Amino acid sequence: MIKTLYTCMGTGFNPYENLALEEMLLTHVPKESCILYLWQNQKTVVIGKNQNAWKECRVKELEEDGGFLARRLSGGGAGFHDLGNLNFTFLMNSPDYDLSRQLDVILQAVASLGISAQKSGRNDVTTTDGRKFSGNAFYHHGGKSYHHGTLMLQVDKDLVARYLNVSAAKLSSKGVSSVKSRVVNLVELQPELTVEAMKEALVSAFEQVYGLPSLPFPVEELNGDKTAALAARNASFDWR
Repeated sequence: MIKTLYTCMGTGFNPYENLALEEMLLTHVPKESCILYLWQNQKTVVIGKNQNAWKECRVKELEEDGGFLARRLSGGGAGFHDLGNLNFTFLMNSPDYDLSRQLDVILQAVASLGISAQKSGRNDVTTTDGRKFSGNAFYHHGGKSYHHGTLMLQVDKDLVARYLNVSAAKLSSKGVSSVKSRVVNLVELQPELTVEAMKEALVSAFEQVYGLPSLPFPVEELNGDKTAALAARNASFDWR
């Protein structure tokens, strides 16, 4: 049973460092607690644990444009992140993992901002008319679990189409002709929405769904050398 909630706010936009911090938080999540980690990457394609980078991403174009290719621990598909996107991660010990409850935080947060949404399949959160604004992925290891995902507020959809290789079969199965038409930015539904407002809504919904106040996670207590080593691994060619 979760008895303590923590929040952790990312402070930089480097995907290798952000993913390293995510892994450290997972390793150090206290018993009977849940951490909500909110973070952003700048011009990054993040691929799933077992994906082929060159199949999923136009790596040459991405790197020529000064972007980053990153690989995460979780499975699932490739996604594009820029500063119009907000990432969230729920981290806990595996006995406390509850995907439905975690997704309720997302649904309640966007509902509080006047946006109606729904869970779609295993990995997506969409508007009620089926346009995707959140992709989700999951990781379980050593008695620890996390669920993380994206929230598209004002992502450059031209860059999504430029860098991601999305198969025609996948688009056809979703009933759309292009990746740009499959997704929606939340500012298209609420033009005044900001990343900060989204963060506030998520923290509020997190506390409401779990019925507990949240505390800042003491990131300063994590081993900085280990975090840096994970970031270096994440940036390495062999890992990516």
